[in-house]
Amino acid sequence: MNRLLSIVFLVVGIMLIIYGASASDSVSSEFSRLFTGAPTDRTLWLLIGGAAATAIGVSGLLFGSKAR
Repeated sequence: MNRLLSIVFLVVGIMLIIYGASASDSVSSEFSRLFTGAPTDRTLWLLIGGAAATAIGVSGLLFGSKAR
């Protein structure tokens, strides 16, 4: 994987995690947690997508092919 692409995945993943954590404190997420016991689907997808993108970015940086 290209090093630049790995860095982009890492940065986007971290941004999604931060945005998902912020969305979990929103009013709609609080209402959802009150009635269903879980945050909104949007919040969950942001956190899951952020974790996946971060994992792809880190693995690309650690195990990616070495360009010569």
